[in-house]
Amino acid sequence: MNAWLSQHRAALASAFRRLWTTPLNTLLSLLVIGIALTLPGFGYVLLDNLRDLGRSASGVQQISLFLQNDASKKDIGDIESRLKQAANAQWRFVPKEEALKRLQTNEGMAEIVASLPRNPLPDAFIIEPANSEPAALEILRQEIAAWPKVAHVQLDSAWVKRFDAFLKLGKLALSMLAGIFAAGLVAVTFNTIRLQVMAQAAEIEVARMIGATDAFIRRPFYYFGALQGAFGGLLAALLVIGALRLLGGPVGDLAALYGGSFGLHSPGAGAILLLTGSGAFLGWLGAQLSVSLSLRKFD
Repeated sequence: MNAWLSQHRAALASAFRRLWTTPLNTLLSLLVIGIALTLPGFGYVLLDNLRDLGRSASGVQQISLFLQNDASKKDIGDIESRLKQAANAQWRFVPKEEALKRLQTNEGMAEIVASLPRNPLPDAFIIEPANSEPAALEILRQEIAAWPKVAHVQLDSAWVKRFDAFLKLGKLALSMLAGIFAAGLVAVTFNTIRLQVMAQAAEIEVARMIGATDAFIRRPFYYFGALQGAFGGLLAALLVIGALRLLGGPVGDLAALYGGSFGLHSPGAGAILLLTGSGAFLGWLGAQLSVSLSLRKFD
């Protein structure tokens, strides 16, 4: 066991030395890998921000429940009891008097409201379900519409469905883009390792003559590819965070002009680890393919 650990430590140290002794080549390779991972990574983070923006937009996932004009306080209490049992959601009650006051504050509506003989607005509930999937919202809307003393239930389901379809299309496009860049990253690592194997052909021949196994010869190249990919993934995470911070101010100012408040959130530790791990795996995969093909000529 100690010998096995010593061999891996030696291979890891050898990979670090190779990265350090060729700083320009290492920097260029890291930039290529970092940019290749930055584009899909930034796209996924941007989609997450768009999803949060859609959820925070007024009325996007709200269901408006309007009661009949003759609904009593007992009927309102029954509706509240049904809401507690029906869904994991938050809601607030809007009395007809409050709704009328809000209507009066709108420009040009004060005189019209004052001329009305009575309050024509119904009592209402504004419901915000925890599950914002379009299908779940539609099922809940249909269930509420069947309750007694409910005159109308309003849900902009078409908008929700369009927004959900847009997010799904964006995810599909990003997945295809990520696959293309992943293939490019594997190709970059493949070529880098192949050149190293060719440069160390004499050393490999001597190592085989003195009894070195294939695993011993391959191991430093595997670590080199994994380390190069991991550092490239970490660079990609830093580029994504930097880009989001640069865009954060203008996006916040734009949201303020529309009377809202929204800030871009940066990727968390899990997303950073995912990018780093993805880079390491793709780098290892490129190294594995390259070493397997390059060492065949020594057989």
